[in-house]
Amino acid sequence: MDSRTRWRAFAVCVAVASLTILDLSKVNVGLPSIEEALGAGPTDLQLIVAGYALAFGLILVPAGRYGDLHSRRHMFLIGLTVFAAASLVCAIAPSIMVLIVARILQGIAAGLLMPQVLGLIQQLFVGPERGRAFGLFGAIIGLSTAFGPTLGGLLIAIGGPESGWTLLFWMNVPLAIILLPIAWRLLPKTQPHPSGANSLDPIGILLLAVAVLGLMLPFVLTTGSPSDDPNRWWLLVVFVVFAALFALWEGRYARRGETPVVDFALFRISGYRNAILIGTCYFAAMPATFLTLTLFVQQGLGLEPVFAGMITIPFALASAVSSWWSGRHVERYGRALVVVGLVLVVVGFSLNSLLASILAADVAPYAMSAAMLIAGIGGGAVISPNQTLMLADVPVSSGGVAGSIGQLGQRIGTAVGLAAATATFYATVYSETGTVSDLVVYHDAYRNATFVTISFVVAALVFALLDARSRRLQGVT
Repeated sequence: MDSRTRWRAFAVCVAVASLTILDLSKVNVGLPSIEEALGAGPTDLQLIVAGYALAFGLILVPAGRYGDLHSRRHMFLIGLTVFAAASLVCAIAPSIMVLIVARILQGIAAGLLMPQVLGLIQQLFVGPERGRAFGLFGAIIGLSTAFGPTLGGLLIAIGGPESGWTLLFWMNVPLAIILLPIAWRLLPKTQPHPSGANSLDPIGILLLAVAVLGLMLPFVLTTGSPSDDPNRWWLLVVFVVFAALFALWEGRYARRGETPVVDFALFRISGYRNAILIGTCYFAAMPATFLTLTLFVQQGLGLEPVFAGMITIPFALASAVSSWWSGRHVERYGRALVVVGLVLVVVGFSLNSLLASILAADVAPYAMSAAMLIAGIGGGAVISPNQTLMLADVPVSSGGVAGSIGQLGQRIGTAVGLAAATATFYATVYSETGTVSDLVVYHDAYRNATFVTISFVVAALVFALLDARSRRLQGVT
């Protein structure tokens, strides 16, 4: 494949990946409209947001494994077709239950797509060119994450408060239809395959799926409402049991000479292992930050959805530039880029929360945007370098499943972070409503939720520092 064709194939991959990531963030600003139009309750709204992440996470590893063994191109085309169909059902959903089911199907399609995107990028590029590709990938994903609320607010403004939310899903349909034939023509029809036995390991996939479900579901069902069922935490016992069974089965399966769904040898690569931990903690903070910020400025400050989304524009622009630059220089600076980026994210988020609390309601959004600019500079130096460092020492033939494990960590982080931050936000609202003014209630709720998200970023920073020390001892960046 010549250079021009490789980059055109890359453009298709990243365009589709951005669609799946946009649906993690743009739907947030539509929640009040969905609540009013379809009579959704807190659990319903949580399922619309976190149910997408749950389904996304459940399908990632088996989809990555299947793509590595057979055809990333075929899996990509199937995933994009399902994503378009699910988006159509979301757009015309007559009830909240239909919307939730279609939204989960959307998440499954996103889980089919993302491992193929990561595997294809690793397959298409090597050396410094791969770093530049992941830099662009990170820039576009950062833009998608941060511009999602703005785009969502704009679509709601165009469609109106009652039916504007349907445009959040309608926009996916024509874009997916346009991208399908382009992907069919450009994506590579051949690929390297793992050596040795190439069985799919269905029992391992089933055990892993139940373990992931047991881990993520309690957090998906957490809303912060007093009506939350405490028995949901017993599902974590299911996670522990099935995670242990999965580890035992995978060891036995490998000893039989078969290829397990997860090659635990990958975790002996310190850069890969640490990058997954960093990504998991970082993505526990990011979507939760954008969601609680949106809730605060809409419900607390009374901003319209389109203006609420604009607060994150400086983050989006700064992270895009920073990610592009970081991708070009990751081979020179290595993990130090990620460490500096995480420090800037902590500073930006802390300033954001402080300014939201001390400034008047008509001034606070502008100051919060400035603080998000600082966080965006840091955020761009986290995602793309971390992705590049994660896959640097992983064989190309295992790129899909290796990338999908990293994505699974991010989706688990997203579910945990959303649950922890939104539960903290709403628990504060429920406990303080009626005791102080509404504005003070939402100031306190946002401050407490931000403390949770900053804690996740600090955890990512600790892992980044440990990895930087390990690399220094090994004589690498």
